Amino acid sequence: MSSRRDFLSQAPPENYVAGLGRGATGFTTRSDLGPAREGPSEDQIKAAVAKRTAQLGLGDSKDDDNDDAARFQDPDNEVGLFDGGIYDKDDEEADRIWQQVDEKMASRRKKQREAREQAEREEYERQNPKIQQQFAGLKRALESVTDEEWANLPEAKDFTGRTKRARQARMERFYAVPDSVLAGANAQGQFGTTVADDGAATEVRPNGAETDFAKIGAARDKVLRARLEQQSQSSGLATAGSASSLDPKGYLTSLASVQGAEQSIGDIEQFRKMLKSAVDSNPKQAASWIAAARLEIAAGKPGAARKVIASGCGHCPKNEDIWLENIHLNDNHNAKIIAAEAIRNIPKSVKLWVEAMKLENDINSRKKVIRKALDHNPESEALWKEAVNLEQDPKDARILLAKATELIPNSLDLWLALARLETPENARKVLNNAVKKIKNSHELWVAAARLEEQLGEGTKRPVMKNAVRFLVKQGAMPKREEWIAEAEKCEEEGAVITCSNIIEETLGWGLDEDDDRKELFMEDAKASIGRGKYATARAIYAYALRVFPNSKSLYLAVVDLEREHGTKDGLWRALEKAVEACPSIETFWLMLAREKSGEINEARLVLARAFKQNPDNEDIWLAAVKLEADNSNINEARTLLTEARQLAPTDRVWMRSVAFERQLGNNEAAIDLVIEALRLFPKSPKLWMMKGQIYEDLAKIPQAVQAYSDGVRAVPSSVPLWLLYSRLEERNGNVVKARSVLDRARQAVPKQPELWTELIRLERRAGNIGQAKSLMATALQQMPKSGLLWAERILHLEQRTQRKTLITEAIKKVEDDPILQVTAARILWSERKLDRAQNWFERALLLDRDVGDTWAWYYKFLLQHGTEEKRAELVSKCVMNDPRHGEHWQAVAKDPKNAGKGTDEILKLVAASLG
Repeated sequence: MSSRRDFLSQAPPENYVAGLGRGATGFTTRSDLGPAREGPSEDQIKAAVAKRTAQLGLGDSKDDDNDDAARFQDPDNEVGLFDGGIYDKDDEEADRIWQQVDEKMASRRKKQREAREQAEREEYERQNPKIQQQFAGLKRALESVTDEEWANLPEAKDFTGRTKRARQARMERFYAVPDSVLAGANAQGQFGTTVADDGAATEVRPNGAETDFAKIGAARDKVLRARLEQQSQSSGLATAGSASSLDPKGYLTSLASVQGAEQSIGDIEQFRKMLKSAVDSNPKQAASWIAAARLEIAAGKPGAARKVIASGCGHCPKNEDIWLENIHLNDNHNAKIIAAEAIRNIPKSVKLWVEAMKLENDINSRKKVIRKALDHNPESEALWKEAVNLEQDPKDARILLAKATELIPNSLDLWLALARLETPENARKVLNNAVKKIKNSHELWVAAARLEEQLGEGTKRPVMKNAVRFLVKQGAMPKREEWIAEAEKCEEEGAVITCSNIIEETLGWGLDEDDDRKELFMEDAKASIGRGKYATARAIYAYALRVFPNSKSLYLAVVDLEREHGTKDGLWRALEKAVEACPSIETFWLMLAREKSGEINEARLVLARAFKQNPDNEDIWLAAVKLEADNSNINEARTLLTEARQLAPTDRVWMRSVAFERQLGNNEAAIDLVIEALRLFPKSPKLWMMKGQIYEDLAKIPQAVQAYSDGVRAVPSSVPLWLLYSRLEERNGNVVKARSVLDRARQAVPKQPELWTELIRLERRAGNIGQAKSLMATALQQMPKSGLLWAERILHLEQRTQRKTLITEAIKKVEDDPILQVTAARILWSERKLDRAQNWFERALLLDRDVGDTWAWYYKFLLQHGTEEKRAELVSKCVMNDPRHGEHWQAVAKDPKNAGKGTDEILKLVAASLG
């Protein structure tokens, strides 16, 4: 072994292939620039294996080869024991069954394996979460970041000291240059010019070198020529003499937008060359000639434009557009000659005949041109229309239209024009003939219906019914939307009866009973109202009520339509139909009685009819009482209330009786009534409040305190009752008792902003500002969405300098609160930002029109900074909306002194009471 040489120094065996023993051969990867060396061939591998086996003394491997061959032999080519067998259908079926068994077992194991792998994957992901999952909670927390906080984030700084950008920044630093360098650079920039003997301009530099300017100019021209060629190639143009790819039509549109703009000489010259190349390469393309002529017009050369377009007409004599352009570019005299030449080339061109007609100055000449045109184009609808328009005598126009309809029987416009000029009887015949010629036109049927309406027989002749039957038979029935559009068109032109007939016959066409037809009809009517077509909407509602005769929503929609866009008589008729169709709905009776309240006898008759239909309805009883009370019929009202307490004994009737006596000043009678009512309705908070208020009016404070105390024990959930109790104690000077009452109220009715606000105001009025602020902080923790609490804090507990910041914070937390909107408007008002304040008042009204305090604050603002028209508009809107809520509004509106006053008067009183 010692005499044997080192292994690495030995010569490799013959046909040695590195890595062959472990199955590694040459291969190629993507990163290789070229193919790797090829591996040995199959023969070389077999020879090497055989030689290697012989050298190692492994002996004969014939048995092993036989075993492998037996293991991997083809069943279709058996050897050995089964070499004489035949692979028949039984063998095939056996193999198929075994294959199915293998597949079944594999699928069973597959499900188990997949379940196991899924569990292992979930366990791995749980133990090794991704970075994205680790930061999921922090990402969700970013939802609470506001826009201002995002905007206030500081910019990220570059803390890397040795990055590539830092090195580049150091390289970009500038240092002072010595004066010697600047002087040398200045000397190099100076040169003189002299004329050489051969006339060429040269540059003489300080170092004695000379430069030939002629060569520089030639080089410049060469570079410029190359750039122009490159630009023309990039824009799709070839050199002159080759086929041009210029799009003349696209150039025409671009040229039209450049007409008024100033064009440089270079641009116009470049466009001129481009268009010249286009017309030279394809002279039969009329758009190129038109573009070239318009270019000359844009350049201010009309003479050149006329020459270009004349050449174009010579090359394209059968194109009407180029002739029309030539006519437009010339004066009237030359244009007539050009038009005659154009018509000789294209006698069938309607546009050229019309243009030639327009060139004539008198009517007779125009008629002659049009008649010649009709000789060449007898079936041109446009020419017949022009001829009819030129006729001043209706008889001559009828003669022309009769001839036109014979030649062009499918022209709808010509038939309709002839029908308009004929007498009513002849118009019917014309329309009948037109329907025979044009069977798919619904416009002819609409015209026939309008004709019947003009003759006063619009409601007698069922024209639209016949129209629907005929069009359905022809398979030309338009959609519902198209019929509604036709009805609106008729309404716009004054044919209201035809509009109604169209809706009546076509609105329900194509709809099944399963469809939401009522909602669909109401949407159609609202859409027509939005477009200002009220007659169409009335017709839609009338049809819908025939389908749904007892629909309350439909009748309410009709009433709203008549109230907003109709007359008083129309409103009365709508309400009469509503009470007849729905007699048990007291709303319509009350609305009808209210509308007729100006005529007391009519209103009494309405309420009498309502009593017959609804004898036990408290609303009708109270409406009758209000009618008599408003008309100063005190005895009649008191009698009605007495009967109502017997026939409809509800708490509302008793409250109205007490309020009626209280308004008349009969406090003793009122207190007797309220005591009796409380025996019947001990859980009515309003009765307890009225009892305490009556005792206050009678100056019986102990009895009033007892009434409120008994009331809160009977109805502990009534917030207004607690507030009245506390305020009475405070007015008596018993602040401690008032605070105790509010504490009990907050326990009985937790998380009520009104109770917390009243307690905070109590402490503020008592001078305990610190306690008030502490209570406000606690209240806002419990009720952060309360606009009332935020308004109280901003206006009364914080300094003026902090109001703007606080109102911004409050609006972010409480977005849609009218109290906060009014608070913001008041703050802007105090800062003299009047336009913005008015916008905030408008926003508050849009949020809730039932809050009377918003109307009062806005009216007070307009008293100082508004016009008379604006104030009148606000008052009318307030009366229309009739607000009922609001802290200041209810205090004024429910005061017995203000009984019987209208909404406009209450508005002015509340505005005057605001501090």
